[in-house]
Amino acid sequence: MTADTVGGVWTYATELIRALPEVEFALATMGAPITTAQREQIADLQNVLIFPSSYALEWMDDPWEEIDRAGDWLLQIAREFQPDLVHLNGYAHAALPWKRPMIVVAHSCVLSWWSAIKKCDAPPPFDEYRRRVHAGLEAADLVIAPTQAMLNTLAVNYNFLGPSLIVSNARDADHFRPAAKRANILAAGRAWDEAKNFAALSAVAQRVPWPIEIAGDCVNPNGRSIGLPNILSLGKLPAAELTHRLERSAIYALPAHYEPFGLSVLEAGLCGCALVLGDIASLREIWSDAAIFVDPDDHDALASALNHLIGDERARADYARSGRARAEEFSAGRMADGYRTAYHDCAARHASEIAA
Repeated sequence: MTADTVGGVWTYATELIRALPEVEFALATMGAPITTAQREQIADLQNVLIFPSSYALEWMDDPWEEIDRAGDWLLQIAREFQPDLVHLNGYAHAALPWKRPMIVVAHSCVLSWWSAIKKCDAPPPFDEYRRRVHAGLEAADLVIAPTQAMLNTLAVNYNFLGPSLIVSNARDADHFRPAAKRANILAAGRAWDEAKNFAALSAVAQRVPWPIEIAGDCVNPNGRSIGLPNILSLGKLPAAELTHRLERSAIYALPAHYEPFGLSVLEAGLCGCALVLGDIASLREIWSDAAIFVDPDDHDALASALNHLIGDERARADYARSGRARAEEFSAGRMADGYRTAYHDCAARHASEIAA
């Protein structure tokens, strides 16, 4: 399995490995060096071998030379580990000659991000990205997405209509418990990512009586930073501290323009936060009537939703309960069952194609 160490894919990967103790994983990490905290998160797992690197990821600036070097490295790992199946949490490396059944998981992509944020197609500098992703999708024996909304973007942007499956991401509910709530609004994620739309929270902060806090890195992997006035920036927090803050926060806000799944929202729901979310297809698909949805570009609607929950304790409690109940449906066991089926079906399809 591949994973990056700079976003939610790390959390997804470690949750899945923990939920499938009968499967032995070789976890090849890219994007940034694995941290001490990340090593500690998986120290008790007996079914994983770590192969760390800091090779660039597909969405980073001018990554292709490193992507190709990482491909050689991944093939060497495969020769040593001899996997029964290859699970890639990225696209470009799917086009390599694996000679094994191979799954690609579509967590997000630059073209769908660009369309959601910029409201137009990605320009010619992204043609190589487009080509590489298309080739990877076509090479996969099976493509998995965490939502139907994300899968739909692959058809739009890459004309992908091949074998596919929806398997929702998950978090273990036992690790997240509501606690006595503070009078605050919390958001979490990569603050530099325009998709999170934390600028909208900054814009309405002086229109709501409760403080807005954002937990997340303000400096992206390419060194660019973002400023968010009127809110309290907590920086990137250790996982345990973020969980503690979620458990004690009354409202969780993510007025996202783009969020193919949203593990931070799932954690907030499990922690009993009332949820205010961007009105986009993926978040509607996941949260249904268990959250308040607002147009990401409508600051008045965002301020109104936050003030409504601040002023109505009963409404906050109702949304907290419904959010927790909905979040519990996305269990680690359910995700594990989905991937067991996917691994089995992918291997069987690969074997039948070889036999034919």
